[in-house]
Amino acid sequence: MPKTLILSKPVIAITGSAGKTTTKEMIASILRTRWRIFASYRSFNQHTCSARNAKRIRPFHRAAVLEFGMGARGQIRKHCQFIRPNMGVVTNVGTAHIGNVGGSVRGIAQAKSELIKYMKQTGYLVTNADDLNSELLETKKFQGTIVTVGIKKKANFQAGNIRYEKSGMRFDIQLDKKLQSFYIPIYGEHNVYNALNAIAIAHKLGFTPEEIRSGLASYKRTPHRLNVFRYGRGLTLIDDSCSANPNAVRAALEVLNKIDGKTKVAVLGTMLAMGKYSSEAHGEVGKCVADTGIDYLYTYGKKAQLIALSAIRCGFPAKRIRMFETEEELRRAVLACLKPNTVILLKASHKIGLEKTVHYVKERAISKGWKQLI
Repeated sequence: MPKTLILSKPVIAITGSAGKTTTKEMIASILRTRWRIFASYRSFNQHTCSARNAKRIRPFHRAAVLEFGMGARGQIRKHCQFIRPNMGVVTNVGTAHIGNVGGSVRGIAQAKSELIKYMKQTGYLVTNADDLNSELLETKKFQGTIVTVGIKKKANFQAGNIRYEKSGMRFDIQLDKKLQSFYIPIYGEHNVYNALNAIAIAHKLGFTPEEIRSGLASYKRTPHRLNVFRYGRGLTLIDDSCSANPNAVRAALEVLNKIDGKTKVAVLGTMLAMGKYSSEAHGEVGKCVADTGIDYLYTYGKKAQLIALSAIRCGFPAKRIRMFETEEELRRAVLACLKPNTVILLKASHKIGLEKTVHYVKERAISKGWKQLI
């Protein structure tokens, strides 16, 4: 067993099925408005990363902000054995890596609960009041403070008046009995939850609304996570090719639906690490595609064909679906979609390599005369 690094300074660990990296970056950005801190790099969140991070935290760091990823049971416990958090965030309990924990959401919740069990037991924990699966988290023996974030249900940190603005979201929240407005430079209601997690941590640490506002507005965006590229004549590309699970795809489709454009195209690749839940998971996404009412669906990869077949069963027009198994064919099809007033979403698990197609399409768009605006 490794020697556990136990620090008296704030050590914030973030886990969850989605939103970990964005929440981490938002917290880090706020804390940097006043403090010199340590934050784990990008989405490098394996327990082996925590082993290295434990050696990188220095006395001059006022806080550490860490992402604890989980691919199987026992891994979050290992994170905590390297660095023991005294503040924790569980963003949500979804279906990412469900194939590695017996194929059940309860198995995911048990694995995520390792953070609650092995962090400081008198610490500070943030959970999602709107996420039904988070009710499966094992919190009864936790002796510290638990606060909730939410939009729909009553929560300690509750967002309201949520609206899409140019290049991001704005929302309101009561802090210390005063209504405060915050802006985040990324789309999606799911990212409002990430911002609420960051607010809950920063508020506990004594950061002012002005510091929180500044940190959220300038946080470091993660590559390939809902990065929006706008071109002339209303063409928009949404690069969300970093990861995929049913919850994350639903969130991305909501963003696709909200962004202005006459024609909406979803390019969806295979979702990995679903295990025996894989067929059901891809089927759920297909139903969501049909319910969302986008215009065209392109799938990439054999498993992703299940998305298309499910969408057809749920009433999506088969003539508006194309299925691809080679990168070259997919690229040609996406290039043909580069037309005025069109919004194209590209999303898949990272190992599918869809970010290479994003890069290719962006380069070809510019070479074909599409002027990039942002």
